[in-house]
Amino acid sequence: MKKLILFILTLAMVALCAANLWWGSLDIPAEAVWKILCGEDVPEHPSWKFIILENRIPQMVTALCCGAALSTSGLLLQTAFRNPLAGPSILGIDSGANLGVALAMLYLGGSVTLGSLSLDGYLLVFAAAMAGALGIMGLLLLISGLLRSPVMLLITGVIISYVTGAVISLLNFSATEEGVHSYIMWGMGNFSGISLDRLPVYVLLCAIGLTTSILLIKPLDTLLLGDNYAANLGTSIRLTRNALLCCTGLLTATTTAFCGPISFLGLAVPHIARMVMRTGSHRILMPATMLTGGCLALLCNLCSTLPPNGSLIPINVITPLIGAPVILYVILHSSKQQA
Repeated sequence: MKKLILFILTLAMVALCAANLWWGSLDIPAEAVWKILCGEDVPEHPSWKFIILENRIPQMVTALCCGAALSTSGLLLQTAFRNPLAGPSILGIDSGANLGVALAMLYLGGSVTLGSLSLDGYLLVFAAAMAGALGIMGLLLLISGLLRSPVMLLITGVIISYVTGAVISLLNFSATEEGVHSYIMWGMGNFSGISLDRLPVYVLLCAIGLTTSILLIKPLDTLLLGDNYAANLGTSIRLTRNALLCCTGLLTATTTAFCGPISFLGLAVPHIARMVMRTGSHRILMPATMLTGGCLALLCNLCSTLPPNGSLIPINVITPLIGAPVILYVILHSSKQQA
């Protein structure tokens, strides 16, 4: 039964990929899309080829990788901290990326020059987000060596999020109107900011993080039995925790740097996968979470193109509509079990 569900999720992912290529603010017939994918031209509509190859394919792949990456990060953290409300944002890694971008846009004015090297626009945002996220990840790795309790590390992540949020608020207060507007637009999240030439770097970074997550399946399953039992089975708790932080940091930093802070996917999707698969085994849960996250991200991207005037709805307007009901269900279900 579980293999059948995984097969259905795979079919749904393929169907949503096709829908993201066929449907958008501009209607392109499926036959024309297929011709373009096969390398043929559509002489009567030459712009269609540019739209499919330079816009819709990168957007589709970006959404797919982002959904899988954030969902996997959420699953890793919820297992490691044994907390159903743990997600990629809870450790403050994406807050570090937000702080990096805020410094670049609001404090540095969108450009920086270091000797002969000059960064501005997209490259500066990407570099700032990666630097901020990896900086917080390095801090967490340092702290994790001092704290043995995962709960204390979780609390540390929440404190880091509050501190970075306060600094960002101060930067917003003193920034120009143009800078604040640019930062707010980036914070709404989108899957359309990666061009075809930048796509391989994004896919490679996500693939490294997802592959590492798969290699952590066995240690994660032993952690479900408790730290003492996992240690007796030969699992190094500290090594597993550090590997998990590195993996989560890489996936969160990559998606935030390229797509902006995407909310709720990392928090809600692991719960959806658990409800569908009805298992705690990561051998089944990990691929189910990746597939479900990819499907939901593709669905959100499809919904973002609904306006007929060619504009895009921000992704963070759509994801809470899917994620919030799931989280409310988890909270109510946990309350009933404790009662």
